[in-house]
Amino acid sequence: MPALKPTQPPARIHIQYAQPTVDAGRYPAKRTVGDRVHVSCDVFRDGHDLLRAVVRAQPPGGGEWIESELHAVDAHHKGVRWEGSFVVDRMGRWTWTVQGWTDQFATWRDEFQRKLEGGQEDLSGELSEGLVLLRETAGRATETGDKRIIEHALDLLDDADVPPAAKYDTALGHELFAAMERNAARHGAATLDPPVQLQVERERARFGAWYELFPRSFGGLRGVQEQLPRLRELGFDILYLPPVHPIGLTNRKGRNNTLVAGESDPGSPWAIGDATGGHDGVHPELGTHDDVRALCAAAAEHGIDIALDLAIQTSPDHPWLKEHPEWFLQRPDGTLKYAENPPKKYQDIYNLNWDTADWEALWHELRRITLLWVELGVKVFRVDNPHTKPIPFWEWLIKEVHAVDADIVFLAEAFTRRAMMRQLAKVGFTQGYTYFTWKNSRFELTEYVDELAWGPEREYFRPNFFTNTPDILNEYLVHGGPAAFYTRFTLAATLSPTYGIYSGYEWYENTPVREGSEEYMDSEKYEAKERALDGPMLPYIQRMNQIRRENPALQHLSNVGWLDTYNDQVMAYLKQHGSNVIICAVNLDPHNAQEASVVVPHDLGLPSHFQVRDLFSGEAFAWHTGGNYVRLDPWTRQSHVLHVESL
Repeated sequence: MPALKPTQPPARIHIQYAQPTVDAGRYPAKRTVGDRVHVSCDVFRDGHDLLRAVVRAQPPGGGEWIESELHAVDAHHKGVRWEGSFVVDRMGRWTWTVQGWTDQFATWRDEFQRKLEGGQEDLSGELSEGLVLLRETAGRATETGDKRIIEHALDLLDDADVPPAAKYDTALGHELFAAMERNAARHGAATLDPPVQLQVERERARFGAWYELFPRSFGGLRGVQEQLPRLRELGFDILYLPPVHPIGLTNRKGRNNTLVAGESDPGSPWAIGDATGGHDGVHPELGTHDDVRALCAAAAEHGIDIALDLAIQTSPDHPWLKEHPEWFLQRPDGTLKYAENPPKKYQDIYNLNWDTADWEALWHELRRITLLWVELGVKVFRVDNPHTKPIPFWEWLIKEVHAVDADIVFLAEAFTRRAMMRQLAKVGFTQGYTYFTWKNSRFELTEYVDELAWGPEREYFRPNFFTNTPDILNEYLVHGGPAAFYTRFTLAATLSPTYGIYSGYEWYENTPVREGSEEYMDSEKYEAKERALDGPMLPYIQRMNQIRRENPALQHLSNVGWLDTYNDQVMAYLKQHGSNVIICAVNLDPHNAQEASVVVPHDLGLPSHFQVRDLFSGEAFAWHTGGNYVRLDPWTRQSHVLHVESL
């Protein structure tokens, strides 16, 4: 049986390789409110007809489509690649697509002009074709001015008494061309199908400064609340708390991760659950649900989000062990296997069985727990080891939570394979921990930041450059002394829009439990300390956070450019956003002074001579394109953060 004839011929325009997309549109790219989304794609057709194209964007909820013109940019490929942009002004899932069509009048006009320039004398046939296009468009024109221009051209071109030269001038007139373009039919229009999704989140998803502390070292939740004015003064945006739940007694760890706890040892907060409650409870020594609500509300008044650790694991005393034993893996002899990540052992923690036949009930219980904390005011979840849980679960849970509160930020603590880190970001995690902690040389840092800032990950993976964590004390900090802390902090805070520090960093804490270990001696994971926000590094941290807020160039990732220094111990880079330009030079050597010549290339758009001001010291320096001398030393100035002033 012959195929049915279509009502119209197939489209002759092809639209391909649209960007930004993730896995050919399987997952949305990510942006934040206020961003200008730059779009590109190939738009072409057979023959030599000229084309037009637009990007069409629809806000969340199915609002009216917004159109922006695309422009051909790749002259080498005869205008195949097109680019344009649109601005996203609200949160949620946006939809965008590209529409292209044949520009009949522009095609006619281009051919007419080439024939005229080629010396062809009789163009009456060509003018008759143009008259048809003018009549069609005049009937569609709604603006009085455009209609008048087109009809005037019709009168001239159709008047036998008008000389040919005058007709030619009229046909090629710029006003006529503009009027025709504004009212042209979209002949043979084709649309990118399927449309592309774009996830737009609040600014905090992209830019922010994290501070991590243990509530039990600050007098519980009410004691933490008392620190909020100081944290705001220091410029922190997110206050991250490890788990605040009851802690199990069975196999409780003692100080320095010993297997037997003393009578007064509080245990690890990640060993969640005892007879009084589990993931939905608050440790009685820390406070109550009301204290959590009060803390979150007070933090919001200071412009701070409270982040809570979401650790899906249990102590042997968690109520789930009795209520839902089917949620746990049992050995053939009936015993349970504690958590391990050799050589690390977690005798006080059990993992869940994600392949349980009762998986749906488990998923919904975890949804209930997460939304409980959302209802109490928690705005951010730092998710512990998400790479050891099913990815479909995270995709489902994040969507469920965002359906209730789109403001919620999810940070993936996944120091694991790059493929897994990427996939967690694709399915919805707002941010991810990174390998930054272990990248210390100029080559390593340049290579890694380039991957994050300029590779495919830039569309969906937002890095969080934590300088340290309760589990990670890098050997660079162990052996580098205070200067190393300034180096790593400056790199984290100026290279990444989002960074974090763990309490004690400002005191240069760097004693490992033993040589070669990344665990802290007298780790706060296993004992309560008496903390206060008064470390000697805090003035520098406070000023850095102020600098970050005042300079948009430091609030973005994919705007970094590396500057030669002729010294691998000095790392220099430039970040630019509009007219805001910041140049950083950092001494990677925590023990010795280093000299370098920071080379500013001629192709960055900077004048040949300009002034820079050190945003910490206030000193001004005359710089120029080419080499600029710097001297950095661990005792007086380990880095420059320079604002380019005279542009």
